[in-house]
Amino acid sequence: MKIRFWPALIILIVMAVTVRLGFWQRDRAHQKEQLNARIVAFENAPVQRVGATPIALKDIEFHRVLARGTFMPDRVVYLDNRPYNDQPGFYVVMPLKLDGGGVVLVNRGWLPRNLADRTGIEPYDTPAGEVEVEGIARANASQAFELGHGGSAAELKIRQNLDVAKYAAETGLPLQPFVIQQLNNSGDKLVRDWPAPTMGVDTNYGYMLQWWGMALAALGFGLYAARRAAKKDSTGQPAQETIDGKV
Repeated sequence: MKIRFWPALIILIVMAVTVRLGFWQRDRAHQKEQLNARIVAFENAPVQRVGATPIALKDIEFHRVLARGTFMPDRVVYLDNRPYNDQPGFYVVMPLKLDGGGVVLVNRGWLPRNLADRTGIEPYDTPAGEVEVEGIARANASQAFELGHGGSAAELKIRQNLDVAKYAAETGLPLQPFVIQQLNNSGDKLVRDWPAPTMGVDTNYGYMLQWWGMALAALGFGLYAARRAAKKDSTGQPAQETIDGKV
């Protein structure tokens, strides 16, 4: 059976690309599994105290942390479009002025929306004086899909998203480069049933199987086409260019 050059080349290229993409998705899944294992280890590690000394995000993200200070309710930001159990609401993000100096943002929890007034805020309590906040260090308070940046403009109390660095520049506060996702209950009527970090490992494995399935399909199609071409050649049909350039 003669091998036709151009069809064979195309099949080989398709197989090489899809097999490589399958391995890439597999590697991504393994990386996410390793990250998930790190997150579990960090959450079960000793609590780290947050003070005035800046801590790099890469050194603290997903760790359990403890901070002591006073909330700054005049600087609160409400993150819009954060549903909980299919009910619309906000995340309440408030700076905590640390007792040793410095400030850290705290995602205090979820607050249901006032359905009668879209910009109205349901009442909740903010502890007066010094408080202790225990939680998980996160890169941000939660990231929601946003078209443009108008919904997160400076000075708005209700925003779609909140970037820590931009908020520090906006307010002049000496913020730590992370947000504490509060876990301990301070009797403030806020919900702290936080969603677990989503790694999307199953999605990567699904794509891996899809790419490898496409490689097998390309191989099967190539073999089928080669057999059909061989039958045509054997019945006297004009032969096409082969891999050695002969006809």
